Amino acid sequence: MTPSLRRKLEALAERREELERLLADPGVIGDNERFRKCSREFAQLEPVALALAAETQAKADLAAAEAMRADPELRELAEEEIASAQERLQRLDVELMAHLIPKDPRDDGDLYLEVRAGTGGDEAAIFAGDLFRMYSRYAERQGWKVEVESANPGEHGGYKEVIARVEGRGAYSRLKFESGTHRVQRVPETESQGRIHTSAATVAIIAVEPEGEPIEINPADLKIDTFRSSGAGGQHVNKTESAIRITHVPSGVVVENQTERSQHANRDKALKRLQAMLADAAAAKAAAAQAQDRRLQVGSGDRSQRIRTYNFPQGRITDHRVEGLTLYDLPNVIAGDLDGLIGRLLHEHQADELARLSANT
Repeated sequence: MTPSLRRKLEALAERREELERLLADPGVIGDNERFRKCSREFAQLEPVALALAAETQAKADLAAAEAMRADPELRELAEEEIASAQERLQRLDVELMAHLIPKDPRDDGDLYLEVRAGTGGDEAAIFAGDLFRMYSRYAERQGWKVEVESANPGEHGGYKEVIARVEGRGAYSRLKFESGTHRVQRVPETESQGRIHTSAATVAIIAVEPEGEPIEINPADLKIDTFRSSGAGGQHVNKTESAIRITHVPSGVVVENQTERSQHANRDKALKRLQAMLADAAAAKAAAAQAQDRRLQVGSGDRSQRIRTYNFPQGRITDHRVEGLTLYDLPNVIAGDLDGLIGRLLHEHQADELARLSANT
């Protein structure tokens, strides 16, 4: 680790000690908002302190083992202890470097999941339904809540479009690399001659803006329309125009919501999603300007990028952004077991950020 990176770690450790003192200050304790912010920052820096403490212990163990090496009777044991301490120090060096990667403030928050059928007709809609079910099952495994806000079913199953809000700690951090075009290769149920068809669906992962930090929207820029809801809801959907469609005129972004019984509730949900979409577009523009060579575009608006292929005849799933990222576990992945895939993407992202961090010091 370079001296400049070491100084950054030391500064984080000093900041943690400062926060520890602040959290014991009656003036801070009496200020709920400040106490909450300090507590959150303290918790975020705790892993850094633990890693530094572990590094200090590993260095002490290494020094003790090297001292033992002078004793012929303890030399073999000393060599084992030295190798173990050196291995721990190498792991801790990587871990400490990872703590220096700037944290995305959206990582711990919720998200909007948008899945739309692409090329492929009815099969594309069915595949969009498969993808939405895959993410829903993964969310269930994580203990997250999934609430559908808008859905347009396909004629033969699946969805032409489905939009849901996913709520749960760390949801965005786990799913933020899923945006893009997903391609499927399989024999549709309607195919009588057993030919493999290729269809596609697009996925968009949009971070929900943190509480108290919404993007400002000029009401004069909004065009708001009402219409009758469709789908479940009994006679209510046929009698009132409770569904809302909001168009942000400057950007052309359109959002709809029809899941609630009242126009006011639908308008509120639609506005929140509009805020998230505009913030996502701004973040994508900033990210593209800063790093045009990123393989894993976080919050990117480039939904046309083909990121993954699901080949059912071979039971294979390939992520095209990472060399060698092919899993022959498609049935389990499509059933919601995404940990192996997501873990590899997070590892690649961390490696890219560490390389960039080292190059800039």
